[in-house]
Amino acid sequence: MGEKTDQSPVKKTGVNLTRLQFAGLILSLIVIGGFVGIFGYKNYVVRTNTAAATSEQFREIQSILQSSFNGDLNDEKQAEGALRGYVASLGDPYTVYLDAKEAEELSNDLAGQLSGIGVEVGLKNDRLTVIAPIDETPAAKAGIRAGDVIALIDGQSTAELTLDEAVKRIRGEKGTEVKLTIVREGEDPKEVAITRDQIQVSSVKYEVKNGDVGYIRVRRFGDDTDTAIRAAAADLAKQGVNKIVLDLRDNPGGYLNSAVTVSSEFLANGVVVEERGRHIESKQLVANPGGSLTDAKLVILINEGSASASEITAGALKDNGRAILVGEKTYGKGSVQEVKSLSNGAQLKVTVAGWFTPNGINIAKEGIKPDVEVKYSAEDVNAGRDPQLEKALEVVRQ
Repeated sequence: MGEKTDQSPVKKTGVNLTRLQFAGLILSLIVIGGFVGIFGYKNYVVRTNTAAATSEQFREIQSILQSSFNGDLNDEKQAEGALRGYVASLGDPYTVYLDAKEAEELSNDLAGQLSGIGVEVGLKNDRLTVIAPIDETPAAKAGIRAGDVIALIDGQSTAELTLDEAVKRIRGEKGTEVKLTIVREGEDPKEVAITRDQIQVSSVKYEVKNGDVGYIRVRRFGDDTDTAIRAAAADLAKQGVNKIVLDLRDNPGGYLNSAVTVSSEFLANGVVVEERGRHIESKQLVANPGGSLTDAKLVILINEGSASASEITAGALKDNGRAILVGEKTYGKGSVQEVKSLSNGAQLKVTVAGWFTPNGINIAKEGIKPDVEVKYSAEDVNAGRDPQLEKALEVVRQ
């Protein structure tokens, strides 16, 4: 079983196959696909016949290209195109083929180490949308905000790009520049030039505000989150803090187990999330015992940049009566991915299930709604105000 994660994917490279192996690969992929969901011999015959016909079409195309194409044929690119195209045909932007380099980059993302501008993106209403800028990174310093639509990357329309291709174009070597054309509601489109840098950010930070309220910011649910959240919660409890604001704004998600760990620091017992999938048995994940702040009064900050594991945590603590949510409706990314290692060093990140809150809310369809809605306007940003945090501090003291 692969590691469960909800992070979005990245880029491209190669698989070393000859032309004959390439043709065999196509047939193998199609036949393998035909075996999924077979419920009888008749279906098997229909699917294998379809596979054979499709394989013949690929051989025809390959023959035509070899004899007629006015350019070089690259076996590796053809093979990789077959792999990527097969996976992409499912129509799920979160089920993706990752070559060895991309797999390493995904691991670095979850470890908080990447080279780029420091922004998480996803598809919303078929538009490339900023899920979350990371604090103190080039993107944040350039004024990029959750909900911004990226219309152009270095002059190319993102409507022409897959999510992976867009991420690849935004990322790059430290010191290089990328130009993004941003569309923000109520404002004219604007081009922003951003210089890439090495990004490494701790997933958790905390402090005591005004002498009596613990403030915990979780930026992502990554490799260091479990240890960091336990340390933060234990320290605040040791200081006698019994009022907590948990800030999940602009948190794009990460590992499922980390969402359970974070929730468990505030939840003594109860269901955290339910997984429901076509090929897996539905199951409920419950809180781990021993949380340090299970009796503290809790307010959670959310916004449209709160996605996936953030939504699991907010939904779990709300549905169990442990928290009041302040801010704006979350992003609505509620699917479970497992990362499967392949024999060629690549990985397949595949959606295996959907997430539901303890009260049965389908996160992907509904998102998580706040109990107290507070907007965060451009005027607030320009004036250095944070009305959402101000409201959370007010509510937690009531």
